[in-house]
Amino acid sequence: QVQLVESGGGLVQAGGSLRLTCAASGRTFSNYAMGWFRQAPGKEREFVGAIGWSVGNTVYADYVKGRFTISRDSAKNTMYLQMNSLKAEDTAVYYCARRRRAFQFVTGADNADDYDYWGQGTQVTVSS
Repeated sequence: QVQLVESGGGLVQAGGSLRLTCAASGRTFSNYAMGWFRQAPGKEREFVGAIGWSVGNTVYADYVKGRFTISRDSAKNTMYLQMNSLKAEDTAVYYCARRRRAFQFVTGADNADDYDYWGQGTQVTVSS
């Protein structure tokens, strides 16, 4: 069974930085595109960004482009979300997820139903 565990969330001042980590199980981690989503209370879960299989191209939502960076280390079965210049509107629970089909590059914003395994989420709170 694929298991995903997020960590690294916390409380930070506006303008600060955090790095989130997604630790994944499975020998085929590098065969799947992975994504980051976030959800604030009372709001719809929204796409943050994603990284493709193998080497991993990346795509980002417009509201994080230039501030957030996604990377992966296939040898460690780990994906990262580096968040810089944080804003109060970035406050949310952040989730990592695995795309349903293997061997896919990412080309644009994804829907949550394109992903089949999810972590438990990690809280990011940005104070203003």
